[in-house]
Amino acid sequence: MRQLDQFRRRAARHLEIEAVTVAPARGLFSLSFDDFPESAWSVAGPILADHGVLASYYVCGGLERGTNLDLPQFTTEQLQALHAAGHEIGCHTFGHDSVLRLAGPALIDSLDRNARWVAERLDGYRMQTFAYPFGDASLSAKRVLRDRFDLARGVREGLNLGREDRMLIKSFGMESRRLPGYDLPAMMAEAADKAGWLTAYAHDVSDNPTPYGCTPADLDHVLTLAKQAGLAILPVAGAWGECVRRQFVRSAA
Repeated sequence: MRQLDQFRRRAARHLEIEAVTVAPARGLFSLSFDDFPESAWSVAGPILADHGVLASYYVCGGLERGTNLDLPQFTTEQLQALHAAGHEIGCHTFGHDSVLRLAGPALIDSLDRNARWVAERLDGYRMQTFAYPFGDASLSAKRVLRDRFDLARGVREGLNLGREDRMLIKSFGMESRRLPGYDLPAMMAEAADKAGWLTAYAHDVSDNPTPYGCTPADLDHVLTLAKQAGLAILPVAGAWGECVRRQFVRSAA
């Protein structure tokens, strides 16, 4: 099963590419939070406000008031608060399920449930972008997602520039354990110099983060570097509107 999953991930990376040209007029940076843990709003929200920037929150309705990695997850009140503050809400399936485990009808049902759940709590809000739980992507999922969302964000590192797959936008992980391995100033400078789009994903934010989280200091540092490099910091959907010359007609969901 593990080898089959690896094959499916590789196939999704290289086949059935929904090609777009990423060509913003200026360098862009987008920050997103997956799942999302309560601390991604209660701790990260004030940091974002201090920097005067907006982010994307990829939501699973089935996690509301639950736990994931032994951490409390968001509440409806927090979801409504961040929406009111102007942050983007994106789709992360309803139950935080890998698309490798969801057959076509099951994935469609999960997406429909999540869309209804969010719309009921945010006055009909329609999610424009998707992030793959666990970073797992598959060809069958890409076929379903391409008619429902403007783009899908993955977890493969790199700068989005030139020909890219809108169903597998690149992004780097902001885990505290991994950040020392990045040359963040160089990454930010490249995005600015080449007028590319750099995206990052995070999870919990605390002084003692999980292996998938970061500290408040890490979050502040990344945002500071992006601003110092002269990057415009926008939610994923907002950056998409700036940087992609649309080469497709999106079907109505």
